[in-house]
Amino acid sequence: MKIAVMSDSTAYIPEKLIDQHNIHMVPLSVVFSDDAYREGIDITTEEFYQKVKEVEELPKTSQPSIGMITEKLEELAESYDAVISIHLSSGISGTYQAVVSTAGMIEGIDVYPYDSELSCMGQGFYVLEAAELAQAGKSPEAIIERLDDIKQSIRAYFMADDLSHLQRGGRLTGAQALVGSLLQVKPVLHFVDKKIVPFEKIRTRKKALNRIMGMLEADAKEGKELKVAFIHANNEAAAAELKDKFDADFPNMDTMISYFGPVIGTHLGEGALGAVWYKK
Repeated sequence: MKIAVMSDSTAYIPEKLIDQHNIHMVPLSVVFSDDAYREGIDITTEEFYQKVKEVEELPKTSQPSIGMITEKLEELAESYDAVISIHLSSGISGTYQAVVSTAGMIEGIDVYPYDSELSCMGQGFYVLEAAELAQAGKSPEAIIERLDDIKQSIRAYFMADDLSHLQRGGRLTGAQALVGSLLQVKPVLHFVDKKIVPFEKIRTRKKALNRIMGMLEADAKEGKELKVAFIHANNEAAAAELKDKFDADFPNMDTMISYFGPVIGTHLGEGALGAVWYKK
């Protein structure tokens, strides 16, 4: 059985890994005024963060159209028997539901939509694991079983440097954002029931990052073999610093650096940092 793996652009998987594992993607878009840009195609992450500084209003974000998803699945049906389609949390985007709606209309291929309940490299870890299993000849059911297993151990925490992006994008309530601004709170955020919510309110950026790293290190000290990504919004040096410190203390862990691209960057804002990890 020939199995394809598909995801969307918010997984922010490094291009070389996308090519290496033959991962298929559908892009989400950011919309400045009336101009839509497909992330990773029409606009780079660097161009996006620069453009945000030059405009008065934050861009809006847009999920892939049913037509785009249909076209991609029909293309895959020509070469594959099945597709595992892994997407960002259904609590913050309709992308997963759009794939569910489209799946039944495509002939000649079995579609297995999967809600990562996360985004960014947390979602990306599911995609890479599925791709490796597909290349190893595993069945769709075995792949989904492994993804469900990962879901039991995966943890993702992040800190937004500027809460106004989350509040203006409707991902955080106005009261939460206002209190955060007044007190200079840097809340540690995470996903609960597929939505972004505060995990803990912390007064400074340094303490917030220390809290995230403390949770990661606690898991690493238990002797678990972890796969870890440090994620940044246009501040790779800060992510590299976190990675270097962790690598020095835990040299046998599998670590990488990823990023918050345009769609998720719209909601988190420049300067956000986070970490995601799971038991291998």
